[in-house]
Formats: sequence, structure tokens, C-alpha cells
Amino acid sequence: MQESIFNIKTPEDFKQVALEVFKHQFKNNKVYRSFCDLLYIHPSDVSKVEEIPFLPIQFFKSRKVISSLEKIKETFTSSGTTGSLTSKHFVTDINLYKESYLKGFSHFYGNIEDYTVLALLPNYLERKGSSLVFMVDDLIKKSKKPESGFYLDNLLELAKKLEELNKKGEKTLLIGVSFALLDLVEMQQFNLKNTIIMETGGMKGRRKEIIREELHLILQKGFGVDEIHSEYGMTELLSQGYSDGKGVFKTPPWMKILTRDTEDALTILKNGKTGGINVIDLANYNSCSFIATQDLGKIHKNGTFEIIGRFDNSDIRGCNLMVL
Repeated sequence: MQESIFNIKTPEDFKQVALEVFKHQFKNNKVYRSFCDLLYIHPSDVSKVEEIPFLPIQFFKSRKVISSLEKIKETFTSSGTTGSLTSKHFVTDINLYKESYLKGFSHFYGNIEDYTVLALLPNYLERKGSSLVFMVDDLIKKSKKPESGFYLDNLLELAKKLEELNKKGEKTLLIGVSFALLDLVEMQQFNLKNTIIMETGGMKGRRKEIIREELHLILQKGFGVDEIHSEYGMTELLSQGYSDGKGVFKTPPWMKILTRDTEDALTILKNGKTGGINVIDLANYNSCSFIATQDLGKIHKNGTFEIIGRFDNSDIRGCNLMVL
């Protein structure tokens, strides 16, 4: 079954695999099964992807969302503020995650060995529970380039490295949290020719929040690049969407975005309307592949999507089933 997840080629393939994954998780995931039972939805009633129930993402904070009896190999945790509940994603097959992000990166950017990967992120030892840091740590190793590495605490060395790689014409990926990228361009301006700048979000508590367009304009000017790329991922997912500019994201073939009505959480909207973001991530085979997130967004006719903001808790309606 897991092989077929990464061999999806057509919408019909996606539908067939998604319905099989739904049956598997309905049968093997106690939390998800309880949620489906409360909605009186059984796999025998479901013939379309849009009819599959989406589990509210908050369950990853309060329940063990797992569809496997295998031993847990990794536990990814969200970075919460002190005292707040963090999400936990229990991963029984770490190779599924590796296959997902390596194939996803290759799908959009080509062979990782073509890039020097520079990370403006806390390194693996500092932030062990981060799925993003785990992925970037592995991409750094897989790049097989001696200059690849984490540079969060050394902006001067990073600036020097960027200039050297630029001069040599090396293909470079600089991936980092927004506040650290801003710190770097405030310290030094660049004119980079072969570098992809990819921001992963992350301003909370570090700087005043600014809108994406403003952030990207500052970074474009500071790095001397035409576009700023972005990564859309979260603790609860094992796949990522990528944007090569203007905050418009694409997903790999085993991931799909739908939007739900903000007043009625069970109603799926047509493309083009703003709503709550629902994610199907078939790589989440051993947890839950059907998740109602707290992001607000819009899907374009060609299937690309953008994130417009987040619900605050008072805005989440139709989720009173969450108090299982």
C-alpha cells in the first residue's frame, strides 16, 4: 500500500489510494474512528475524497493519533509557548517521512546533490523534536557538500559563505525562519545569482508580525533575488508544499489541499473561495492523513493554493465535536 502512495500519477490514482488509506485509518486509528463514529460516517458511505471526514488538528495536542501497532521511532513536537499544549506526531516508520520529503524536494527542485544547503534554523541537537529540523539536517547530509550546514548563531560566517558560493557559481539553497533571514539582510545586502532563498515562516515572539508581501519584498531586495520561495509544512504532516514565489504553493502528487466553510466545518468549498484549509497527506499512513488545520486559505483553479491567515480559537465553528 505504502508503495502506491508515492506512485500516484493521476487524480483517479489519488482517489483510489486516498479511499484505501481512509479505510485503513478508520479500522486502525482509535481517535479517528471515534471522530468518524460521532459523524455517523463509515467507509461504506464514502465514494469521493470530499466525503472523507477531516480530523481537527487540535487532536494532535490532546490524543495519541496513531494507525499502527508498530513501535514509535520518532516523536515530532510543535514549538509551543511555555505552558501551552504542544502537538505530538508519533512516527512509527521514519523511512516514510524520509521518502516523502526527498521525493517531494526532488519533484520541485531536482537532485539534492546539486545544492549546497545552508540552514538558518536551530540545529538538530538544539531542537530535536522538530520535523523541519530533522528534514533539513538530512538534506544537508544528502547534499554531500562540505559547506552545507546550520548557521543560525553565526550570521557573519553565513554572509561570507553566501558570497563565496555566489562567486563560484555554486547552486545554493538557503532555508530559514523569517526573523533570521531579516536579521541577515539587515546586517548585509547581497546580490545572489544562483541561490534559492526559502522562508519557513516563524516570527512569533521574535519580531513584529508583518504581512508576507512586505516580508518577501524586504528579502528580495536584501538578497538581490527575483522571488522568495516558501515551504508549507507542519508537525502533524509528513509532506510539504512549496512555493517558488508570491506565496502560491504546489503540493506533491500524494498531497492535496481542500477548503472548508468557516461556518460549517463539514462543508467542502469549491475552488476560489476562502475557507479553512483541510490537508490530505497520504504519507501520514500511520497517523491520520485527513486533517482540518487552523489555517485560512484559498485554492486556485489549477490546484495551487495560498495561505491567507489563521483562525483564532473564537473563529473556529462547527468543531464542537472535538470534545470527545
